[in-house]
Formats: sequence, C-alpha cells, structure tokens
Amino acid sequence: MIFFSAIDPVAINIGPWPIHWYGLIIGTAIFLSLYLATREAKRINLNPDYFVDVVMYGVPAAIIGARIYYVIFRWEYYSQNPGEIIAIWHGGLAIHGALIAAILVGLIYSRVKRVSFWTLADVAAPSILLGQAIGRWGNFINQEAHGGPITESSQWVINILPQFIAEQMNIQGVYYHPTFLYESLWSLVGVLLLMLWLRRRPWVRRGEVFLSYLIWYSFGRFFVESLRTDSLMIGDTLRTAQVISIIIIITATAVLLYRRKSGNANRQYGEQ
Repeated sequence: MIFFSAIDPVAINIGPWPIHWYGLIIGTAIFLSLYLATREAKRINLNPDYFVDVVMYGVPAAIIGARIYYVIFRWEYYSQNPGEIIAIWHGGLAIHGALIAAILVGLIYSRVKRVSFWTLADVAAPSILLGQAIGRWGNFINQEAHGGPITESSQWVINILPQFIAEQMNIQGVYYHPTFLYESLWSLVGVLLLMLWLRRRPWVRRGEVFLSYLIWYSFGRFFVESLRTDSLMIGDTLRTAQVISIIIIITATAVLLYRRKSGNANRQYGEQ
C-alpha cells in the first residue's frame, strides 16, 4: 500500500521567496483558459487579441473584486483588523466577487472597442468555467474550502476517491468532504456542454452560452455550498453563496427569456 502525506503548499523556494502551488495552479488556469478563448475566437473570426486584453485587465480586477466581496461579508472581523484587508496571502477571495468585477471589465472593454459584450461573453464562458475547475485544485492543496467531516453513512466517498485526494482531505485525523472536487467536476462537465452549445448557432442564440454558464455554475454551487464549512454568511442562517446563486439563476433566466422574446438575441456575433 502506498502512503501519502499532506502536500506542502510551497512548490519550490527560489532564494528567500516561496513559490506556492496555489499560485502555479491559478497561473495554469489563466493560461489554459486564455488558450481556449483565443482558439474559439479564431473559429468565429473574432479578433483573439480581445481576450488577451480582457485577461490583462480582468485578472487584476477579479482579484480586487474577489477580495472586496470577501471583506464586505467578513466586515465584523476586518473592521477590527484593517491591516488584514489587503493581506490576500492569508486567504479570503470569493469567486462571486471576481465574477462581478470581470463582467464589469468586459462591459467597459466592449464599449471601448465597439464589440458586442454578448459575443465576448459567449466565447469566454467555457474558458471562465475551465479556469474555475482548475483553480479549485488550489483549495485542495491548501486543504481549504472543504466540506464537513465524512460520517459513517458517507464512508463510501473515501473508498471511491484516489488515495492522494483522500489523504489530503485527512486533516488532523479526520476525513472531510472534498467539495473542491465536486465543484471542479461539475464545472468540467459544464465546459463540455458550453462548448457544444457554442457550436449550435443559430439554435443557441447570441448571449445564451454566457447566460447558460451563469445558470449552470450557480446551480452546482448552490448544492456544493451546503456541504462547506467556511461559508460566508448573511446573518446566522443564510449562506451568502447560496443566496447569490439563486439571484443569478433567476436573473440569468429572466434575461435569457427577455432577449429571446425581444429579438435582441437574434443579432449576429460581433454586432452591438
């Protein structure tokens, strides 16, 4: 039998500077997402440089947005520890905040470049979800964003997991639900579906791939969030991510139906 020890969060030290696995995984996620987006852009005769620009502006904005979102919902702590607000190396980034910031960057960029936001968003949607799927493995390395302890009735979860995942989820002698894996697998299935939908034009109309991404991710996140132990909370009972997921599902569905009914979704790719 092969025994695995917990993975060191530091991949390598270059002099006095540690290079963390989390950063390497996020960097890989960005690179592969950009590759996928530029490839799809070429396929529909859209300038791939748009996505290089969006990544250049969007990634810093997403990090800032993710931090602001997290701080807002943990304000009771950060109001007493203001020096920790910028200490992102201590953890505390929320994907919903990153998504909001990235969408704002996309809206502004599309206006400046006079290209359809919906076109950019449709092409980017599978790439965004791929980045999320890969990025969750950073949580795995750090043993964070996991679920509650695995009970006797759910012991089968440990039995079907690869041993290196099971052992990394063994924290101080207790096995925890690998919610990072649940969300990553859900996201990977979503990437495949979105790629198929992106190729089903004109049956799938402009903007609907992106809106479908919002619905798909939010649906999975709602259920995964119910297992997590580190949820941001609204009051004592409401999990912030679940509330936001419900809002996104309702809003995205309403926008999708409205665009179909109004005819706005019928415009060709690239039109404003």
